[in-house]
Amino acid sequence: MKETISIIGGTGNEGKGLAYRWSRAGYKIIIGSRKIEKAQVAAAEILALVGSGYQIVGKINTEAASEGDIIVVTVPFHAHRDILVSLRDYVKGKIVIDVTVPLIPPLVTKVQLPSIGSAAQEAQQLLGPDVYVVSAFQNISYDLLMKDVPVECDVLICGHSQEAKQKVIQLASDAGLIGYDAGPLENSCVTEGLTSILIGINKQYGIRNAGIKITGIHR
Repeated sequence: MKETISIIGGTGNEGKGLAYRWSRAGYKIIIGSRKIEKAQVAAAEILALVGSGYQIVGKINTEAASEGDIIVVTVPFHAHRDILVSLRDYVKGKIVIDVTVPLIPPLVTKVQLPSIGSAAQEAQQLLGPDVYVVSAFQNISYDLLMKDVPVECDVLICGHSQEAKQKVIQLASDAGLIGYDAGPLENSCVTEGLTSILIGINKQYGIRNAGIKITGIHR
């Protein structure tokens, strides 16, 4: 059986989009939220989209983190630190995929990285060395994830563990995306910063789903 993926902050757009894709690929999905009612409503919304026969449930964040094999964090940056601290005891030995982008309103088109370097590095510092933090999926528009269409955007994946990165590359493939090993976790400052640039491009050109594509590699 495929693993259970718990999406912390899964009530937001990006979390729902990833949940939709992975549930369709056969993973059991747990939507995590600080409020059980919000988690259950979001789970019901996704289940209504994918249809019967899929496993999608909503739980509070700590239960979701405890029961998930792989943890995905898709929370606003202002809540990032507090939520990770609350999950620290529930994610030891697990892969934690951090999708968080350090966007600071109202200047969301300006790259504003934390002093440590990136949100993913902050996650690693807060969760400790026995957690395999991987940075990924920041540059994919949820509009594309929620549609049954090919996504012409690639995923840059950063982390210290080669095994964990290979697992996330597989998860990207299962979501209909192409993932690339983009080096150590320190490189996540680039992938996180790209999000602000893509938001600016969206605004400037009146679109919703600007993304990135790696060229020169033939698959």
